[in-house]
Amino acid sequence: MKTKWIGNDIGLALGGGGARGLAHIGVLKVLEEEQIPISLIAGTSSGALIGAAYASGVSAAELETKVTDYLNSEEFQSSAIRSLEQTSDHMEVGLTKKIHNFFLNKFYLAQAMFKPGILSAEEFQLMIEYFVPDILIQDTLIPFHAVATDLVSAEKIIFSEGPLRFAVSASCSVPGAVEPLRHGQQILSDGGIVTMVPAGVARCKGADTVIAVVVDKMPIMKDELRSAFDVFSRANDVMSRHLVAHDLMDADIIIRPEVGHLQWADFSQALGLVDAGAKATKEALPKIRRAISGINKWFPVKKIMRTVLQG
Repeated sequence: MKTKWIGNDIGLALGGGGARGLAHIGVLKVLEEEQIPISLIAGTSSGALIGAAYASGVSAAELETKVTDYLNSEEFQSSAIRSLEQTSDHMEVGLTKKIHNFFLNKFYLAQAMFKPGILSAEEFQLMIEYFVPDILIQDTLIPFHAVATDLVSAEKIIFSEGPLRFAVSASCSVPGAVEPLRHGQQILSDGGIVTMVPAGVARCKGADTVIAVVVDKMPIMKDELRSAFDVFSRANDVMSRHLVAHDLMDADIIIRPEVGHLQWADFSQALGLVDAGAKATKEALPKIRRAISGINKWFPVKKIMRTVLQG
């Protein structure tokens, strides 16, 4: 048997939000620069994608480069994800573009009536494979946990072992957009259905200090509810905000980058959110350092020890 001293394990909980999750990269950049040690990462949806890549050894700078290259690639520009972004484009566009978007909307609506997801499983998987290595979760450099939802049991599923790509794919399977994954008797979908920001997961997996990153949209004005899509989107945002408030009860520090009103699929407009994530994290640094300092003083004084049995 061996003895392990308990130190200050910092858990990072990265919330879901589709394209808005690119702000997580800015958060990671600042934590790297300031040498804030991260002991574990828990991620939901886009937070699982970014968190898995980082936990596997991809630096924040490398992640930013990979995202830029992917968004500028022909594969993305001709993808269904890009088409979905165009159909929800709220910017002023010309008549030709409006007609194009109208028929795209009709096409995807027809698809949604007969398929469990608008995006093909193959296309979505290619995106996952671009960012996430083909390794087991237990082989990541930083302990990692991904959150998904079982649509059969309505339970939260936490992946802490097994194929990393599968766990991330399950966590990112946005309802309606991406087909759920079958896993035994389970049908797995987006972790954000039950846990938008997995602060509680980070806590239960051993974090002494939990830093939660929230990438929810800013409130909208009542005159922005112009269509059925706007109303549906806003209703979803309201439900998410209440879920997030519950999730954050387990967080010690909350980082909330200003992500604007971007929708789930607005990836080509989201690169600027890296800077927004960095800015919000710099503003939170005094709280982070105080939390770390406080716990570092507490544990040596108490001399708390944990005995770990081997074999």
